[in-house]
Amino acid sequence: MEISSAIGRAQTGDQVAFTMLLDHYWNEVYAFMLKRTENETDAEDITIETFAKAFQKITSYRREYQFNTWLIAIAKNVHVDLLRRRKASMLTHLDFENGQNPYEVADSSPSAEDILITEQNLSRLLACIKQLKPHYQEVIQLRYFQEMSYEEIANYSREPLANVKVKLLRARRLLAEIIRAERATGA
Repeated sequence: MEISSAIGRAQTGDQVAFTMLLDHYWNEVYAFMLKRTENETDAEDITIETFAKAFQKITSYRREYQFNTWLIAIAKNVHVDLLRRRKASMLTHLDFENGQNPYEVADSSPSAEDILITEQNLSRLLACIKQLKPHYQEVIQLRYFQEMSYEEIANYSREPLANVKVKLLRARRLLAEIIRAERATGA
């Protein structure tokens, strides 16, 4: 399948075209992010989030730009967002007037309330994961709870790496929909 044809078919929701594009561009986006982050786990996570965002917004892709350039731009934004989230979680506040160190690190020890909230959130998350089909539950569990790399998951499940990437992408998308529905209903 030609790339421009695959893009057009993906814009109409064709899953085979999505898979083809993911397969074709995965290494390029991953290599770019690995060079930028110097961390395999971050590069994998950013790459999968990049494709998730790209496929969610594929109808907004404009053909006057190269598809790989569009993907790299999304990857850069995902990386910047990740860095901002990490920085925000590490810094408590800036206080130049009182002569304090402007980079005060937050106390990392959880309070009793934090522990309770974390347990409740984990319980809700697990309940949402249980609503997924078993093969999606498994890939989520292997990636995020056992912290296996995509390659390790492929070896464990005896599936091609591309299948694992697509399955994880779909599992994350479905899980996000379930979580949004749960929030909307107040469950």
